[in-house]
Amino acid sequence: MEKLLKSAKEMKEVLIRHRRYLHQNAETGFDTPKTEKYIWDVLKEYGYSPEECGKRGIKACIGTGSKNILLRADTDALPISEETGLPFSSAQNMHACGHDMHTAMLLGAAKLLKEREREIKGKVTLMFQPAEEILEGAKDMIEKGILKGVDGAMMIHVITGVDLPAGTAIVCSPGVSAPASDHFTVNIKGKGCHGSAPWQGVDSALICGQIVNAFQVLQSRETEPMEETVLTVGYVRAGDAGNALADTAILKGTARSYSEKTREYLQKRITEISSSVARTYRGEAEVIFTAGTPPLINERNISHSVYENTLALLGGGKVYTTAMISPDGRVARGGGSEDFAYISEKVPAVMVSLAAGEKERGFIFPQHHPKADFDESVLPIGAAIYAWNGIRLAEV
Repeated sequence: MEKLLKSAKEMKEVLIRHRRYLHQNAETGFDTPKTEKYIWDVLKEYGYSPEECGKRGIKACIGTGSKNILLRADTDALPISEETGLPFSSAQNMHACGHDMHTAMLLGAAKLLKEREREIKGKVTLMFQPAEEILEGAKDMIEKGILKGVDGAMMIHVITGVDLPAGTAIVCSPGVSAPASDHFTVNIKGKGCHGSAPWQGVDSALICGQIVNAFQVLQSRETEPMEETVLTVGYVRAGDAGNALADTAILKGTARSYSEKTREYLQKRITEISSSVARTYRGEAEVIFTAGTPPLINERNISHSVYENTLALLGGGKVYTTAMISPDGRVARGGGSEDFAYISEKVPAVMVSLAAGEKERGFIFPQHHPKADFDESVLPIGAAIYAWNGIRLAEV
């Protein structure tokens, strides 16, 4: 264990090189050919026989035992123009959520595991997954068989702009830690006409505004406060001229919830409200749910095991559970969704957060911000957490 952590720390410069290449060549969704080739080549260099899995996913396995543990890293970036000023900034797109860090850490874990292949009593599956940001990559790889024979899974997600010391690990306590999320689009059809004669048309912009207002009752009147639902409309567009009624309008948003029951209710009511409001004002509305993911559920046994394993690896004061850092002792829930939830639906799974940017040290911007940055000193720690848990969890 101590030797593994020491080996990980000796890999620091290699891990930084991995991370910076991936960062500078940020790619989004399933359109990740450079990222895929880089991961593939590194795995081959380390002695693996990687396999394609899904549209751009990569699977690599090590060990021959019966128990199979999956370690997952996401590989895609965001369509954001980077403003960090880093010498390895991307010309387009941005790894503003730290997926470059995750991938570099799992590549490091791959090397650590290969060097300790004889110590692995079970089997470890490495999952390099694209399209997390659009909530489609995990589902795609599952459909292509990534979970066949898998007995448990874990992932790491770095967090920045926090008060915790860099390298602090937070293992999610049992229960839901990330909400279900559904992206939706509402297409509104009215009837265009000259602004001087509005009675001759149907104002799609007015309908759009009324639908947005009507959505507010879903949180204030139709769901219990303990359900912690969040409904956001972040995109609205209607018309091209100030002196004409818009023929069509469009709005886009997300609905987040922590239970499948509430998730289904929100989907139903978003559709009903949109259609009913549009009809009230003589128009039509079509709702399309474009992407989504269920709640991320952390299973009790694997959560406990990963906490104990990571505590033994890093020592006291460096590892917590979300219940430990929550004021009321409950699972500390994040607002961001995570398509690792599709994996947690199928097998016992747990998410680990790794602090990678203290505010006091200048890491003041959160994930998804154009100026977000991450502390590269945590890369060896993440690699060691992946590898050590892979070895321990795979034991029968």
